Amino acid sequence: MAHRCLDAGFDSVMIDASEKPFDENVKITSQVVKIASSYTANVEAELGYVAKLGQAQQVSQYTQPAEAKRFVNETGVHALAIAIGSAHGFYKETPKLQLELLSSIHAATPAALVLHGSSGIPDDQLREAIRRGISKVNLATETKNIFMKTLQEILRDNEEIDLRKVFPHATDAVVKLIEGKLDVISPETVVPNTMTNL
Repeated sequence: MAHRCLDAGFDSVMIDASEKPFDENVKITSQVVKIASSYTANVEAELGYVAKLGQAQQVSQYTQPAEAKRFVNETGVHALAIAIGSAHGFYKETPKLQLELLSSIHAATPAALVLHGSSGIPDDQLREAIRRGISKVNLATETKNIFMKTLQEILRDNEEIDLRKVFPHATDAVVKLIEGKLDVISPETVVPNTMTNL
């Protein structure tokens, strides 16, 4: 699939073999990096375990600095999604990112560090994570949620069938959300290459 995406013109791909044993993750990721190199494309991988919706995050599954260093050295990935206490989906309680661990990982590897599961991370933790080395923030759950909630509200007791009239309201709500997030990671608190991945 990564190969097909690169053939289609994507300039970066993400491979997640984090649920595999370390050596197998390295092997799979290395194959994708090798394929991507002929396209001069970037590769993002994941190390450690970022809990999926409804799963508990376990301390034993956090990304460790020495493994991150070895993983990046052996695979050549450009960006690395790390497990430091975030999770995909909505949080049932306020998350607590392992910021000291993040600092250690950042010191151990030159790869751009990625925070998956950023929806619902408190603003102060998000800013501090960026200060400590996060270069890319993934924000899907809040984005999808605000779009659908806005659309549902508009369609309640509404017989409008023209999508061109109702979708722009939901899209505007997403734009407002993202603008707010960009304010959170404003230039005085973020390195220039920080991105928000929708």
